[in-house]
Amino acid sequence: MKKQEIKKLTKSELLKNIDKYKKDLFNLRFQKTSSQVTNPAQIGQTKKTIARLKTVLKGKIDA
Repeated sequence: MKKQEIKKLTKSELLKNIDKYKKDLFNLRFQKTSSQVTNPAQIGQTKKTIARLKTVLKGKIDA
């Protein structure tokens, strides 16, 4: 997700997306251990997306 897209989301949508990406990351880690992951860079991208979502969420909570 791009930063502009993330900023438009509401708090509840941010929380839902964080949960979704955490599940995706969990599955990617399992695929990595069993050597089934097709794009290893996707793990890093997912982590960065979770961090972006959490950063925007914290800004909305504080504001």
